Amino acid sequence: MPIQLLDRLEAWKTRFGSRDTVPLERLLAAAATWRSRDAASLIRLHETVLFLRAWPPTPEAARLADAILFSFARRIAELLEDELSAFAEPEVSGIAGTSLSAVFSYEVARSLADRHPRNVEVAWDCYDNPDRLGPLLARLLPLIGEEWPVEAHVPYREWISAARGRGTTDLAWLLARTQVESFDALQVPLTWEIADARISRSRLRLPKRSLFCHTEPLLRRNDVSLAGELESPPLVVKRVPRGQARKILDLILDTSAVRYRELYGFSHPDEARVFHADAGRGVDIYFFGVPPQWRLPLRAYHAGMFFKNGVPAGYIELLSLFERAETGFNLYYTFREGETAWLYVRLLRLFHQVLGVSCFSVDPYQIGLENPEAVDSGAFWFYRKLGFRPVDPAVATLTAREERRMRQTPGYRSSKRTLEKLAADCVVFEARSAEKGAWDRFRIRGVALGASLGFDDQARSTASQRIARMLGIESSSGLALVMSRIPDLESWTQEEKAAAAGILRAKESASEARYLRLMQRHRRLRAALLALGSAG
Repeated sequence: MPIQLLDRLEAWKTRFGSRDTVPLERLLAAAATWRSRDAASLIRLHETVLFLRAWPPTPEAARLADAILFSFARRIAELLEDELSAFAEPEVSGIAGTSLSAVFSYEVARSLADRHPRNVEVAWDCYDNPDRLGPLLARLLPLIGEEWPVEAHVPYREWISAARGRGTTDLAWLLARTQVESFDALQVPLTWEIADARISRSRLRLPKRSLFCHTEPLLRRNDVSLAGELESPPLVVKRVPRGQARKILDLILDTSAVRYRELYGFSHPDEARVFHADAGRGVDIYFFGVPPQWRLPLRAYHAGMFFKNGVPAGYIELLSLFERAETGFNLYYTFREGETAWLYVRLLRLFHQVLGVSCFSVDPYQIGLENPEAVDSGAFWFYRKLGFRPVDPAVATLTAREERRMRQTPGYRSSKRTLEKLAADCVVFEARSAEKGAWDRFRIRGVALGASLGFDDQARSTASQRIARMLGIESSSGLALVMSRIPDLESWTQEEKAAAAGILRAKESASEARYLRLMQRHRRLRAALLALGSAG
């Protein structure tokens, strides 16, 4: 396909609302027969067509897009070998017919090895520090001690291959003989041959009964209001049956892994409590927490992935305490020209609904702190124009200056250096029901460090005894340690103490949503933790 035809196809990403989609369908039909040995052109074709599959103007456009995407393994097979490295870049990894190499955690490696045993193996050619295997193999294979302590280049692969025998892989053998910490310390790189598998970005689809076609222009940031969205009618939320939930969670982990990403919740999901929400406009959201053994000491953890017309489009992560939620949001690179603002406000609407959170905080990294991609994209202004405000007074002053310049000089853009300064601290959005400014100085690290200082085993035991005496519940959890540091705990009313004990129990019970709801009702505990986290 000549470059000008790729240009014409790509232009349709911004031409929604056209009544005549025949030219697009003709372009897609032509692309289906095109052959190329140029990696850059193939990548550009793939990403453009995948966008049009997720945001199709017509059912026929979606059908033609799928036909192209489902042919990519064959297209990749026709490339010269020196072209293949381009497909390993994080922005485009996971295309059918390609492979990737990465270091994954024990949990992800185990899941991939169990479900894709023929496609995932140790990437020996990429292992820069194979000597990390020496101490482990010395315990498992005593005679390797003949080589490991004295030889410069021990053939670890040969030793493992001889030990494992037939019918398994080097990776499976290692995983069966290591625990989480020991495997992670090895930093073993894996190669994942994606081939023409369903989990490739080209082919992965969530089964969906209907297709949402965009016959009107896409929604832009000016078309949405976060404040209004938080007060809109609730989304329909349903619990996903256990068997279906496991399949969804596997799909989510694979979707993330082919992009070299791991999310805490994707590696440790609460399989028993996976929920689905229909956000409208062809968007499905699956979200969940983590089971008690993987929970954070203080904050509630939730994560989710959203799909556009069945295509994985991005993910969200929330760390919540009382009514405050720290949010991490990522729309995959391919879809950045989609309805980003609308997607984001719908996600916040959902979690406002199910968790009761009303103050949303965005970490400095998300808006550009030590994150060049966020700086280049002007991420700070994405959040600012949705109504987020800086909590740092100096950043607020700089923001006001930049906004004046924008009003005075049409087309004015903040410099890279200014965007880096704007990312010095978090930004927050408070719903109308939230207490303005209450969380501006709060830092969870302040609570954790303050409660940890001077805590040896004896001090921990003393704190646990104080909680048992004051609240009538035995707990040595992180939350109990923090509560033990509350100066006036003894003067709380019996009702306040009973409610605090209920919060401790809820932290380790079935749902952290209930934990948050109970916290939001306990004004005295909220005031105490706010004071601990806002000091200094």
